[in-house]
Amino acid sequence: MNVVALTPLDLVLTALLVLALALLSLPLKLEMFGQLLVAGLRMTAQLLLIGLILKWLFTTAGPWWIVLLSLFMLLNAGREVTRRQKRRLRGWWGFGIGSASMFLTSFPLVLFTLILVIGNQPWYEPRYAIPLLGMLLGNTMNGISIGFDRLLHNVWQQRQVIENRLMLGQSWFEALAEIRRESIRAGMMPIINAMMAAGIIVLPGMMTGQILAGSPPLEAVKYQIMIMFLIVAGAGFGTVIAVYLGGRRLFDSRQRLRLERLS
Repeated sequence: MNVVALTPLDLVLTALLVLALALLSLPLKLEMFGQLLVAGLRMTAQLLLIGLILKWLFTTAGPWWIVLLSLFMLLNAGREVTRRQKRRLRGWWGFGIGSASMFLTSFPLVLFTLILVIGNQPWYEPRYAIPLLGMLLGNTMNGISIGFDRLLHNVWQQRQVIENRLMLGQSWFEALAEIRRESIRAGMMPIINAMMAAGIIVLPGMMTGQILAGSPPLEAVKYQIMIMFLIVAGAGFGTVIAVYLGGRRLFDSRQRLRLERLS
């Protein structure tokens, strides 16, 4: 493949655009100057580090190193699920539910794809396994984070309505029915929008990257279709699991709403 190599100067030129945006945020009083700089530096450091790790994995590492890297990615995604939520479950529950939901969806989907769809030998080849897992975890994390945030926010806002339903004899599952549906829809909306816009409004990132790297366009399109289907399944199933487990956590064994479990 004929790939045009980027120099450090090329990256600096694009970074100047983010710096310009950060400087513009000062007179506009957006309070985003520090956030943009920190996010840019953190993103650069993280991607350079993962690039070095992947280079080593692709050439020398065995399956157990791939497992360790996958678990590290999962735990960090679980931590990110609740970091920017206004309302969150106390203790480790938000992290635990987010991580469990992603594990129960992303990992089986990656195994399904590697073994039955791609069929590469060995099936755990990191060139396929790590990028697939990364894309699934990232999008599933977004869906779970949005759905979880909507669930906890609405429960707090509608706590009196929920308690009235419980007093009328409804179970916790029935009392949360509408909030649960709205939360799941909110979590799935970004990926549905991405599917609707793919190919007409936007060219998805994976397909664009493959084309820039020299892959035939139709082959890149087929991989992108596969990825989009996997992402929808991961985000959808993950959001359903997280919203259900999060909702159950807000009630005790006697099906009483326990708002003290929120912070």
